[in-house]
Amino acid sequence: MSLDTHKRDFSINARLPGISTLAAGIGALSTFAAFLLLGLIHLFTNLFFFQEFSFADRSPALNTLGAWVIVIPAVGGLIVGLMARYGSDKIRGHGIPEAIEAILFGKSRMSPKVAILKPLSSGIVIGSGGPFGAEGPIIMTGGALGSLIAQCVKVTSAERKTLLVAGAAAGMTAVFGTPLAAVLLAVELLLFEWRPRSFLPVALACAVAGFARAAFFGTGALFPLETASPGALSLLSCIIAGLVSGALATGLSTALYKTEDLFGKLPVHWMWWPALGGIVIGIGGFLEPRALGVGYDVIGDLLHQHIAIQIALAILIVKAVIWVVALGSGTSGGVLAPLLMLGAGLGVVLAHVLPGGEPALWPLVCMAATLGATLGAPLTAIAFAFGLTHDSNALLPLLAATLIAHGFATVVMKRSIMTEKIARRGYHIYREYGVDPLERQHVDEVMSRAVETIDGDMSVREALATYFGTTQKHRAYPVVREGVLAGVADRAALEKIRDAQTDATLDLRLADALRHHAPAFALPGETCRLVATRLAVHGLERLPVVADAGTLQLVGIVSRSDLVKPSLVHFDEEHKKERFQRLRVHTGKRHFPPVR
Repeated sequence: MSLDTHKRDFSINARLPGISTLAAGIGALSTFAAFLLLGLIHLFTNLFFFQEFSFADRSPALNTLGAWVIVIPAVGGLIVGLMARYGSDKIRGHGIPEAIEAILFGKSRMSPKVAILKPLSSGIVIGSGGPFGAEGPIIMTGGALGSLIAQCVKVTSAERKTLLVAGAAAGMTAVFGTPLAAVLLAVELLLFEWRPRSFLPVALACAVAGFARAAFFGTGALFPLETASPGALSLLSCIIAGLVSGALATGLSTALYKTEDLFGKLPVHWMWWPALGGIVIGIGGFLEPRALGVGYDVIGDLLHQHIAIQIALAILIVKAVIWVVALGSGTSGGVLAPLLMLGAGLGVVLAHVLPGGEPALWPLVCMAATLGATLGAPLTAIAFAFGLTHDSNALLPLLAATLIAHGFATVVMKRSIMTEKIARRGYHIYREYGVDPLERQHVDEVMSRAVETIDGDMSVREALATYFGTTQKHRAYPVVREGVLAGVADRAALEKIRDAQTDATLDLRLADALRHHAPAFALPGETCRLVATRLAVHGLERLPVVADAGTLQLVGIVSRSDLVKPSLVHFDEEHKKERFQRLRVHTGKRHFPPVR
């Protein structure tokens, strides 16, 4: 049989169409949830700052409360602290770490409380001036919707994870109109795999959300921008912008968890922390009102150079302080919009000193670089910046600066802002992943073709005496009759027959005695990973390999020790240093053969 008939680039999954259909529905629901969340933010903003029952989109910076503005965020923080204590403490934080924790350590199960309380609490916090964006809460809310729907149907934990991530990514698409960035966020932060079984449903959910978004939020880029094509000198500026953005991301992450530690030392219950953090937010909002709330209007002004450098610097400092304090207090809110504002503010400041490229380019570049370095998701940040602005001329600077910032943060920080919170709860997440060596090789590449078998016509008594005595070589042997696998005999099974102490049973032909036990086997074209899983599930050390499931023609045997071979190959690739050619330097001197 040709090997091409059974080896594939990707595994077959017959359930993929059904899961994709569910994901598409979840994408539509998450879009509606995003609409409700933004509506809640607008409602609470009007209630807190303007004392009006209205869903109009108004900036809290336009309030006329004077010094009373200091009290508003504290009131919102107190309400959310009560909700977290007596409702669900899962609403605390910025959403993405909680989603990761549910995926990796909670079998992707989320409660209905989270789906209701997370958007409500976020609407209250942001509406009362919290310096957050809506994307973290909607990622958590969309993820909860996907998980709840998955819990109502019969699916595996892996499929439930796919539907959770589909809801989360679709929610982000609905808020920002960036489906490609949402898919990349899922790949870089949430899925922890790259397989069609998960990637395709998530991408479909994002596509549905992208189309459905037009009905609620309209079409077009959130912050349309068009910069000139960068010149060669811009590369130097990208390096500088990337390094400074990476330093900003590192500083923000460090300050956040130092602040969280300080809150942990306070002699009061954590329920009161958001209110205490709210006082700091209020003071910051009194000093610089434009630092309050989501701040999409401020981000747009920074990108379009409508804010003077002195004001941009003030916004950058105040926003950084109140965001770090608010998030460190354990309140509910997102990180993407604040990071966008902080990065854009940094770009406005640097635009006056960076050579090459027009000044409008650098707020966008620093925005993406800061976001990518902080999240540890550079591809997401690049696609996100492009999706927000549709500025194709900026793609090259975005690529250079964001990857430099990501490299800087990777070297300096042990963990990102996303995984540090999970690590503090006793879980470690390794963010790197590649193709498993056991996935890269197939059974026919590692199996032993010379197999010691037992004749199926041998009696149970003879098999025990011959193969399972003091000279036993293997724990189990394939039992073959006329080249066809009849079963697998091991000591435990035959001793159980012997202990029955009936001569009739001991005199049975081995193939007949094993007739009622369907043998586990492997196929030549199966991956070593699949066979390793089968060995673990059945508690075996060896599996016979048959040509196909129909004929059961024995062609080899694969053992646990055989499955070590791919890891050895992988080790050589990673650690064995080789040089195949030596560079020859020609000095210009001619060498003549000796005269004989």
